[in-house]
Amino acid sequence: MPATTGCAADGELTMWERSGGNKDMVDMLVAAWNAKNPRCAVKLTYIPHTEMVGKIAQGIASGQVPDLMGMDLIYAPQFEKAGQLVDLTDRVGAWPELATASKGHITVATYDQRLYGVPLYADVSALFYNKDLFKRAGLDPAKPPTSLPELRAYADKITALGGDVKGYYLPGNCAGCNIFTVGPLMWASGAKIEAAGPGDEPLVGDGVKQVLQFERDMVAAGNVHDGDRTENGETFHLQFGSGKVGMMGTGNFNITLARQQNPGMDFGIALLPGMTAGSSASFIGGDLVVVPKGSKRVNDAVNFMKFLLSDEVQVEVYAKALNLTTRSDMVDNRYFKAEPLVQDVAKALLVGRTPYTLTFFEQINSPQGPWLKMLQRAYYTGDDLDTVIADAKKEMSAIAAKS
Repeated sequence: MPATTGCAADGELTMWERSGGNKDMVDMLVAAWNAKNPRCAVKLTYIPHTEMVGKIAQGIASGQVPDLMGMDLIYAPQFEKAGQLVDLTDRVGAWPELATASKGHITVATYDQRLYGVPLYADVSALFYNKDLFKRAGLDPAKPPTSLPELRAYADKITALGGDVKGYYLPGNCAGCNIFTVGPLMWASGAKIEAAGPGDEPLVGDGVKQVLQFERDMVAAGNVHDGDRTENGETFHLQFGSGKVGMMGTGNFNITLARQQNPGMDFGIALLPGMTAGSSASFIGGDLVVVPKGSKRVNDAVNFMKFLLSDEVQVEVYAKALNLTTRSDMVDNRYFKAEPLVQDVAKALLVGRTPYTLTFFEQINSPQGPWLKMLQRAYYTGDDLDTVIADAKKEMSAIAAKS
């Protein structure tokens, strides 16, 4: 049956989504669907983000699955390869809306030329900086840092203000937060991080060691709060709005959150820099909507996707909430025109990338994985960095070899 933006059948739809993502945006999208479609309202359940991959796999194996779900886009390839998601190609592949849908999302939603999902929301990482603290530290609020050495110098000046203010923020116990915000510093410095598959070498380029040294020095200089070391991602999105952090890598979702938390705070957004002036990169992340194998409401799930991609929802839900639209042809809207910060953060899309690997969780996002182990050794120990990188490289290569 052709997709609509309404109910295909009556009865509540169940949806899972991860915590630690853009909860406000997902809540608004579901509320908009439910207001339009009370006969097939979505009941949304949040799963702790560190448990999501295991819970989905377990649910698919036992047949206890939701009707649809939001999935961190980075995990999609491994679920697609395992045959655990419904192939939607014949249902949605010809939709004109997909022509302008986020390319990073569509890339990871595609496996073997078959499509398994559409964008739920887009996150891009950028450097947020507190203009009030810049002014107090004698820095020009119109000139954010354009290189990591400059970022270090600015952080030193902001930390020197004292009184629980620190120049920088570093999430010490969150693998995903770091690939989102520290990963781009390495990319901008010419490095490659993950192994795409068997035989592909991870952690290549001087930028890996340069950025690890940069972060180690930031911690040693006292430019981050002591409590940052335990940040596991659950409160990451609340840090910038505290007003106690001079600069931090975070996502576009933080514009609205910071305004809500701290209405009087003046802040700006720049690109995440590399070692040399003018270099920059960004992680294009976010979530897909997918349908797990075993869902009994595939038609309704597809209609929900059609709803998300519709002109009205793109403008009146995403853009109105100052979140990035997931279609590039919807960027030109009245809400973005009135908000320069959204235009600034959207520039990150031009330098952004989305890694594609079947073992992203095991290599990068796992709380016990080699990426976080490497970072924690770099940030908080005196271990030789060449050894730290070599150990992580060996472990990541071994994981990729099994994919």
